[in-house]
Amino acid sequence: MVPVNSAGREAILLVGGEGTRLRPLTLTTPKPMLPVAGVPITVHQIKRAQAAGITRIILGTAYRSEVFADHLGNGAALGVEIVYAHEEQPLGTGGAIRNAARFLRSGPQDPVVVFNGDVLSGVDIGMLMDRHLEADAGVTLHLTRVDDPRRYGLVPTNAQGFVTDFREKPQSDEEIITDQINAGCYVFRRDVVDVIPEGAVVSVERETFPYLLATGTRVLGVVDDSYWLDLGTPWDYVRGSCDVVRGIAPGSGRPAGERLALAGATVAEDAIVDGGSTVGENAVVESQAHIHASVLLREAIIARGAQVTASAIGRRARIGVDCVVTGAVIGDDAVVEDGAVVMDGVRINPGEHVSR
Repeated sequence: MVPVNSAGREAILLVGGEGTRLRPLTLTTPKPMLPVAGVPITVHQIKRAQAAGITRIILGTAYRSEVFADHLGNGAALGVEIVYAHEEQPLGTGGAIRNAARFLRSGPQDPVVVFNGDVLSGVDIGMLMDRHLEADAGVTLHLTRVDDPRRYGLVPTNAQGFVTDFREKPQSDEEIITDQINAGCYVFRRDVVDVIPEGAVVSVERETFPYLLATGTRVLGVVDDSYWLDLGTPWDYVRGSCDVVRGIAPGSGRPAGERLALAGATVAEDAIVDGGSTVGENAVVESQAHIHASVLLREAIIARGAQVTASAIGRRARIGVDCVVTGAVIGDDAVVEDGAVVMDGVRINPGEHVSR
């Protein structure tokens, strides 16, 4: 086993994406800073990395990078050192890794964890690093199994766990040769990162990993069936937050329950809040309202008798008296007027008004 850098383990966390699939929530907040059970996604990930012995994290930022620095600072409050690597122009996942690598202190043979900023996962990062070192791999990928892999890149492995191929988003049943997919968390040997061209737009999934495999680098795949969810859509985001509140997903640090009311939140005695819903800071749920499996961001107002189900309600948004909101996303400062109905898949932009 190769010894780990005595100065501590390092990681690169990629948080530069614009989160277009999560709009309108990400029109005002970067996706990795959206709160999951009251805690930004990025903070969930940093805490898990810190628990695995990682002491220094390079944040690869691009879109609204100032929000991360304002909230996280130098990382001292989270028990890690945070360094910021900004991209002036988006460089893709591979280019972002290469850009962040200039701040690494690890030696050539040391393991460097790389993970994406939009995944809620229970994978044991320490175990992943141990497996990487034991196999003397150039790169190790966390793999997870899914029922329908057509949205993802397939990663078949051999009996020893080494990756044999990479297949992006199969379209036919014949192309689905495994249910194992790339779960967005990797361990690189530090010197392997330098294979990625500097300053170029590179996809680590479509270009770097296939190149490493083709040139004989040992690429290990570790299949882990712990909780995993890509928070790429508003409905997956809401589901992930509810799963954390209910204790299905890791990360809350609180007792599991049917609801979470954050500081300053007001919930009327005869209102119902359940299904893992979060009521954000200073949000208000009035009499006879019912909030089920939803996320209310800070200062949202749910008026008397309103019904909100499987939805995300933005900051300072107002849902009027007797409204019905089901499977919808309401942007910051938007207003759904009394008696209006907003149903599945509707997205209301910040500041918009929806009439009855």
